[in-house]
Amino acid sequence: MKVCVVGSGSWGTALAISLCRNHDTTLWSHNPEKAVQISETRINPSLPDIVLPTQLKIVSDPSCVSDQDMCVIASPSFAIRSVSAQIAPYLSEHTAVVCVTKGIETGTLLRMSQIVEEITGHRVISLTGPSHAEEVAKGIPTGCVAACAEKDLAELTQNVFMTDTFRIYTTPDIIGAELSGALKNVIALCAGVSDGLGYGDNTKAMLMTRGLTEIARLGVAMGANKETFAGLAGIGDLIVTCTSMHSRNRRAGILIGQGISPEDAMKQIGAVVEGYYASKSAWELANKLEVEMPIIEGAYQVLYHHADPAQIVRNLLIRSKKPEIEYAGWL
Repeated sequence: MKVCVVGSGSWGTALAISLCRNHDTTLWSHNPEKAVQISETRINPSLPDIVLPTQLKIVSDPSCVSDQDMCVIASPSFAIRSVSAQIAPYLSEHTAVVCVTKGIETGTLLRMSQIVEEITGHRVISLTGPSHAEEVAKGIPTGCVAACAEKDLAELTQNVFMTDTFRIYTTPDIIGAELSGALKNVIALCAGVSDGLGYGDNTKAMLMTRGLTEIARLGVAMGANKETFAGLAGIGDLIVTCTSMHSRNRRAGILIGQGISPEDAMKQIGAVVEGYYASKSAWELANKLEVEMPIIEGAYQVLYHHADPAQIVRNLLIRSKKPEIEYAGWL
């Protein structure tokens, strides 16, 4: 099968490495100079410890998506619209389109697959789950979920991506899968802030658990299946992003907790911190749908209005008393 991965960041490159084990794979970079450099050195600066397979083709011409059996879009969320517009004229009708970008567009509040569908006219599959690029590139065992309302497209994606180190499950719940992937980045930022403030494992466990409750609450309001949030796309991705130093979101949060401004923290990370953008979109969605999300509200206030993180934590802890489960069963 011929597969083109659009986006030469760490995640797109890791997936291209995995895919080229079984398929004729091309990696597209929007930067011609970067494409030449990677092609010649077989090293992508985004994954400096990985030597790219010789059979992996690296190009910068968007027409490379022509006559591909599958196109995998791996651009950052802020570039998903422009990149989709670049490749749309070259996509063949038969090409399956997979989006592996996590986020919610600011302003429109659209999920990534919705943006790609709007621009390309193709039904889009979302591939998401707990998957650090650094580990997938090294062939470390990983599991993800292919989400699409059309079963045949989800199963096609499963078949294309499956290897002996990369296991793929399927689900029809693309809303829940994509929302999980976007909002877990916000909770990971919060977990990092907790670490930066010097709090312990108890605090992080509380943040992760109650954060997932908020994500599920919003997801159900948007039509998602609540069970999705207990799976790989939900709690699986949340665990890996909140606990690992591979996570740019967690590392940015640590800096913010130590007193560095959100803007300077992102500059120090030197790569896209998706949780920063997702926090604003999540806050807007919560207000639009009238869903209670106090942790998301706190994250938004810290990131966009420079609220004191320690005070936000105190405010969360002294909120009115509640049962843990909304419908606990008591009369």
